[in-house]
Amino acid sequence: MTALFQPLKLKDVTLRNRIAIPPMCQYMATDGVANDWHQVHYPALARGGAGLVIVEATAVSPEGRISPACLGLWNDTQAAALAPIAASIKAAGAVPGIQIGHAGRKANANRPWEGDDHIPEGDPRAWGTISPSAIAFGANLPKVPKAMTLDDIARVRADFVAAARRARDAGFEWLELHFAHGYLGQSFFSVHANQRDDAYGGSLENRSRFLLETLAAVREEWPEHLPLTARFGVIEYDGRDEETLAESIELARNFKQGGLDLLSVSVGFSTLQANIPWGPAFLAPIAGRVRAEAGLPVASAWGIDDPQVADSTVAKGQLDLVMVGRAHLANPHWPMQAARALKIDRPTWVLPAPYAHWLERYGAR
Repeated sequence: MTALFQPLKLKDVTLRNRIAIPPMCQYMATDGVANDWHQVHYPALARGGAGLVIVEATAVSPEGRISPACLGLWNDTQAAALAPIAASIKAAGAVPGIQIGHAGRKANANRPWEGDDHIPEGDPRAWGTISPSAIAFGANLPKVPKAMTLDDIARVRADFVAAARRARDAGFEWLELHFAHGYLGQSFFSVHANQRDDAYGGSLENRSRFLLETLAAVREEWPEHLPLTARFGVIEYDGRDEETLAESIELARNFKQGGLDLLSVSVGFSTLQANIPWGPAFLAPIAGRVRAEAGLPVASAWGIDDPQVADSTVAKGQLDLVMVGRAHLANPHWPMQAARALKIDRPTWVLPAPYAHWLERYGAR
């Protein structure tokens, strides 16, 4: 058996393989509520054979949505709409996960295919954004956010806890905190977004405080026997990479001490001055360093759509879990494609009979 198709046990959850479908925003919700689109999309991906399916970035409050069309978990109506999706993912043999987050200064944008830019003031869909400091991201996201007060920080932390509780009650068995991609959690950590002079800014300890306090608060609510994970940008590619990575590894150690079970390693996306070296599995060596130096299981995405590349990242000990996103949109049965490429005759999952008969007998032609 290749490394990619070995099961992964984390807490009381066992993934049937090391293939995960990461959160990929669909921008199809109304008032944060999942609908027919989501109820078809996620189970279809789960039937393809991945071990884990993580539902897209789901906002912990209305102001935390990336766009007006994003999912939410700030009320019980939204949770009720997500519950059958979690059940369907599990019935298809995958572990149902969900990512919860707050978009911070990048919130209140149009959908990507409608501009991917801030909705202007005066538009009835517009709302005010918040961030650690009153610093705009820039370019197509020029809106200057309100600098958060201590009350704002406490409120958002409580919103994360409430969303985690609803995710638990809806049947999700894997929780990911979205602390990456220039959104609110990443902004507290980033020197590009955080210029506070209080206990939440300045030093590494202070810039880590919001993330660690939020983790601790969610850890109290989320069941101990289920995985609690986070996605975090450990590097910005902004010219101070070694310093940022060293700080991120220290934060990862503190995450582990605070009860985090796995870290999904990504890029910070906090500055327009980044020079990202896009390429196949370009983050895998960095994730491997985080894994080795922080002693924490890791996952990563970005450019891992080739089965041999995906398998090698696990075999080399760089990743414990491989996040394969867009390749699953192109082919929901990517795990079967990977199994064939790696010369596995009988994959470790059982496809639904209406698919298995034709795909295993004749292949995808």
